[in-house]
Amino acid sequence: MSRSWRHVNRGFALLLGCLLAAPCTLAEEVADPFADADMDNATEINEVCAGCHGEYGQGGKDGEYPRLAGLPAAFIARQLELFRGRERENLAMVEHTDHRQMPDSDVRDISAFLAAIELPSRLPPVDETAADFNAYERLMATKRMVQIPRAEGDTIAGERLYAKECASCHGRDGLGRERDAVPMLAGQYTGYLHRQVEKYIDKRRVHDPSDPDAEELLAAFSAEELRDIFAYISILDD
Repeated sequence: MSRSWRHVNRGFALLLGCLLAAPCTLAEEVADPFADADMDNATEINEVCAGCHGEYGQGGKDGEYPRLAGLPAAFIARQLELFRGRERENLAMVEHTDHRQMPDSDVRDISAFLAAIELPSRLPPVDETAADFNAYERLMATKRMVQIPRAEGDTIAGERLYAKECASCHGRDGLGRERDAVPMLAGQYTGYLHRQVEKYIDKRRVHDPSDPDAEELLAAFSAEELRDIFAYISILDD
C-alpha cells in the first residue's frame, strides 16, 4: 500500500471513530503541549528573563537582546532546549538553562507566556487635553511598544528578494507561522537578525533542521542583498 493511501485510510478510520464513538474531534489527535502552561510560574520565571529581554519580552539595546514577545511557543521552547543542551552558543544563557534551573515544565510555561504577549508598533492617538487623559497610563503603554527603526538599504529590492526567498516560510507580512514554529521577522531588531544570519552562514547555528541547504541559500546572498532584505523587514511593522 502506498504512503498516500495509508494516510487516507488512517484519516478515514479516525473520522469513522469520531462518528461512532463518544464525542471527539479531529483536533484531539494532536494535543497542544502548551495548553496546560502555568502562567503564575511563568510570571516568576519572567522576572529573571526581564533582566535582559525586558518586562514584556520586548528585548532591547538595539537588538543586543532580541524580542521574544509574540514568537511561537514551540520556537521559544526549542531554542531553550538548544541552550540547555549547549547546542546553541550563548554564554549569558548558560546559568539559566540547565535542567536544575529550567526543567521541561518551566520551558513549557515561559514559552507559552512569552508567545502570548502582544506588543503594538504604535500607540493609538489620544487627546491629552481630555479630562480623562492619564499621563501615567500613557507612559506605561510606551514600554510595551516596539517600533524597529528603518534600516539602510533599498526596500523595493529587498521586498522582491524577500518575496522570492523568505516569504514562503516567514509569511509575506513577516509574522512567521505559529503552527510550524517559524519565527516572525517583522518587529525583530535588525542588528539581531544580522548577527543570526552570520551565525547561520558560519554554521554556528542551524537555520532550518528540515532543510539542510538553508545555510547555503543565505550564504548565496551578497552583502548588498542582505542589507536590502533587512531594510525591507525593518519597515514591515510600520
